Amino acid sequence: MPTIQCDPAAARERLTAAGVTVGEGNTDHERWRAEHDGAVAVAYDGKVVVQGRRPERLTGLLREAPARAHVYFDGAARGNPGPAAVGWVVVGGDGIVTEGSERIGETTNNRAEYEALIRALEAAADAGVEQVDVRGDSELIVRQVRGEYDTNDPGLRERRVRVRELLEGFEEWSIEHVPREINERADRLATEALDDA
Repeated sequence: MPTIQCDPAAARERLTAAGVTVGEGNTDHERWRAEHDGAVAVAYDGKVVVQGRRPERLTGLLREAPARAHVYFDGAARGNPGPAAVGWVVVGGDGIVTEGSERIGETTNNRAEYEALIRALEAAADAGVEQVDVRGDSELIVRQVRGEYDTNDPGLRERRVRVRELLEGFEEWSIEHVPREINERADRLATEALDDA
C-alpha cells in the first residue's frame, strides 16, 4: 500500500487536472478520496495513501513527475501462446516514479511485450513525464517500433500503432534494446506476476 508524502491540496489538483473525480473523505480524518483504474487514494494531513488492485496508475498521477524518465518494460508468456504477464518501471532522477505488473491472460510473448510497453508508456504519461527514454530487452519490439522491421502480424501491428500514438504524446522520446540484465526489474515484476497466479 503506497504512501505518498505530499501536500494533499496539490495532489488533489493533479488528480483533477488528469480527469480523476475527487470526492469528500469518509471520516473526519480524511481530507478527500479518489478512485481511478482499480485503486483508491485517501488523503490525510501531509500524505496520500493508495490501495487497491492497480495502485501504480494513481501513484504516478500523485507524485511530482520528473521532466525526463527512463521507461523499462517486459512481457512474459509461458508457452507461445500461454499464460502471460507484464512488468514496467518508470525511473526519474530521484528514483522510481512508478512501477507495476499484472497478468494479462493467454497470449504470445511478443504480444505480452507490446502490452508491457503500452502500460509503461501510459504510466509515464499519467505521471506527467514529458520526455521518455524507453528500454526493453525485446529486440523485435524495439526494431518494429522504430520502423526498422515490418510488423506482419495484425495484432502486433495494432499494438505498434498504439505505442506510436503514446510516444507521440511526449515532447521527446527514444527507444533502445538493452540486455536482460539492464531490464532486470521489469523482467522480475513480469515473472512475479506470472508466478502469483
